[in-house]
Amino acid sequence: MNLDSKDRKLLALLEKDCRLSNAELASEIGMSTSACWRRIRAFEDAGLIAGYGARLRPEKLGLAFHAIVHVQLTRHDPANLKRFIEAITAREEIRMCFATTGTADYHMRVRCTDIEAYNRFLEDFLFTLPAVSSAQTNVILRDLKP
Repeated sequence: MNLDSKDRKLLALLEKDCRLSNAELASEIGMSTSACWRRIRAFEDAGLIAGYGARLRPEKLGLAFHAIVHVQLTRHDPANLKRFIEAITAREEIRMCFATTGTADYHMRVRCTDIEAYNRFLEDFLFTLPAVSSAQTNVILRDLKP
């Protein structure tokens, strides 16, 4: 799908605030509401828009502890790797997880209520997975660009 400047602006507006009405979006882009609606539908049909959601404030939900965890695996045994992936995708503390190049194999964004809950997450969950060799935690002090 070839995107023009109006398409890119429309996608940026939706990404920033998906609750804007079609009329607000159309006005901001400078097009009719029907043309705007058709473009959004085309984006959805083409798979450019994966979904819509709300940005929550985890600290308001009692999730004060926030960290990036760098995980190294022992080896890339297919069975252990499969169990690792299944286990981490099932844990709600893990908000994001990326397979990466470099020293660590995976980088996870983790949210917990506090440091004690995070310690339980490590001891009772992460360090019990056979594929995990080590984990390094970087505590997030401020979220500058959520």
